Amino acid sequence: MNGLHFRRQQIIDGFIADFYCHAARLVIEVDGQIHQQQAEYDTERDRALSARGLRLLRIKNEDVRQNLDSVLARIAKACEMI
Repeated sequence: MNGLHFRRQQIIDGFIADFYCHAARLVIEVDGQIHQQQAEYDTERDRALSARGLRLLRIKNEDVRQNLDSVLARIAKACEMI
């Protein structure tokens, strides 16, 4: 996307990021229903990743399925902020 490389299932500090772009220092998490049950874990994980200077973008599974163009626009916008 826009010349940037994204890695899938990137391990960062023992956490597995769904997608990671090193150049943009951006972690993208695609959240399914399981994330409703693990909110405390996600909060701690987000803190740890943010402490490394990484930005996080959480996207719901249903948004990916139903509004892919909008999701891609959000990701592109987040990448412009580098």
